[in-house]
Amino acid sequence: MHTFQNSRHFDHAPQAIFAAIQDPERLARWWGPNGFSNHFEVFEFRSGGRWVFDMVGPDGARYANVSEFFHIEENRQVAIDHTCAPHFRLTITLTPEDGGTRVHWVQVFEDAAFAQTMQHILEPANEQNLDRLGAELNSGRRR
Repeated sequence: MHTFQNSRHFDHAPQAIFAAIQDPERLARWWGPNGFSNHFEVFEFRSGGRWVFDMVGPDGARYANVSEFFHIEENRQVAIDHTCAPHFRLTITLTPEDGGTRVHWVQVFEDAAFAQTMQHILEPANEQNLDRLGAELNSGRRR
């Protein structure tokens, strides 16, 4: 197994969800599992743009991340290649649904053995990421 899929319905339009992804201040508030914060160094939100940041764990440990925005389709899809280990592509697709939006979160790892070993962490972490996105959307913050 090297693919993890999560899906969640939000009572928000695709534009509102896309806005929470493309705005680095908002993204930094919700990106990652519970207890993590983010410090963005580079955030070039365009196809081919770089995204360099540290995720900071609850214990203060810093985890360096280097990614590239592989594909961006406004209000519909963002695909991100995580270019440092572990290598994966994350595709976030926004589909209008029942007065809101279905967010499809698909994470595909190059190394199936790594993904299988980390499954017990990755599956709940991806759900927590969607929980945090929901909290950001419901906060009414539009900075």
